[in-house]
Amino acid sequence: MSKKIKKTIEGAEKLSLGISIVVAILLGIGLGIWMKDTFHQNWLLWLGVFWGVAAAILNIRIEYKKLKKELDEINEKNYKIKKSE
Repeated sequence: MSKKIKKTIEGAEKLSLGISIVVAILLGIGLGIWMKDTFHQNWLLWLGVFWGVAAAILNIRIEYKKLKKELDEINEKNYKIKKSE
């Protein structure tokens, strides 16, 4: 795979995190508005907002763990190379 394609894929992965944060929050707000209109309770809107923000934080946590695992693998490879020299 060429360098240009690899960098494009890596950039798209980082962009997808930003998009998933926005989508999670918007879905939470949408769900909150729907619940507020359906059940006529204003606090349900804030519950939806909370769920959206919680989902966004979960997305960030999942991406952080994935990136940390990749970094640990890179560091482990570099350590093995330096140790063998």
